[in-house]
Formats: sequence, structure tokens, C-alpha cells
Amino acid sequence: MAQAVANVARRINSTVEEQKKSSDLSDCGLVSFPDGVFKMIRSCTDNIQKISLANNQIKALSNKFFLTFTQLREVNLQGNVLTTLPEAIANMQHLISIDLSRNKLRVFPEHLMDVSSLQHISVEGNQITELPMEKLCLMPALKSLDVRSNPLTPEATSFPHHFTLLT
Repeated sequence: MAQAVANVARRINSTVEEQKKSSDLSDCGLVSFPDGVFKMIRSCTDNIQKISLANNQIKALSNKFFLTFTQLREVNLQGNVLTTLPEAIANMQHLISIDLSRNKLRVFPEHLMDVSSLQHISVEGNQITELPMEKLCLMPALKSLDVRSNPLTPEATSFPHHFTLLT
């Protein structure tokens, strides 16, 4: 545990000191986004455009995460145990890509459809059975939606769409 905490602290210090535009906290054994990280990184949250929290054990993200990192363009959350996303993701005006592959989603995260800048969404390898295709088709920037390895019903993907649908 102490080694995992030291690893996260080292990575965050590097992000802050080098004024990086990305932060990689993948494979850190996290079960949530640590409150201490918000304090350590607050001086440069407006610079951060990409965050990877891949391959942790994160069960949920708080609204605070998306309200703090308002300039995010890419978020990698693959390989966690997320079942939902917070409402605040709907306010992400710059978000272009989100990877939610290999989580525990049973329902497509409805708040993602409020992010008009989103171009790429991956929910591969979850437990989603239905897609809100009518609403997805209203997303102006959406270019690709990866829904492979989900138990989708046959009619879930039959709606005409303007984006690449990977099934």
C-alpha cells in the first residue's frame, strides 16, 4: 500500500513540476481518485488535457473529478469497475475521447450524450444490452463508438447513424 501511494505521489509531483499536459495514474491500484491528489495538483488542473486512470480498481468517480479537470480532452478509464459516470461529465466542453472499455457498465452512460465535443467513445467489453441510438445520432461531433464485446440486442445497433459503430 505504501509503495502504491508513493508511486501516485511521484507521478503527480512529476506532472506538477514539469507542468505536463497529461497525467498517468494507470496501474496504481486505485479504488477511487484520491482527495490528496486534488490538493497536490490544483495549481495545474487547467493545463491537464489528458488523464489515464486505466487498469485500477476504481468503482466510481465523483463530480469533483470532472469539475476540477475542466480542460480534459482525453480520459482513459479502461480496466476499472465503474458502473456509472457522474452528472458533471456533461459539462466537459473540451472532451474529445473517453475510453470506458472493460468496466462494469450495464447501461450506456447517458450524460456522455450531453458532451457535444465528444468524437470517440469506447465502451468495449462491458455489459451493455441497449444503446440510445436516437440520442447518439444527435451528437454532432461523434465519429466512432466502440461497443464490441457487449451483449447487445440485435435491434440495439439497427438505427441509421452517421458515425462508425464497432460491434
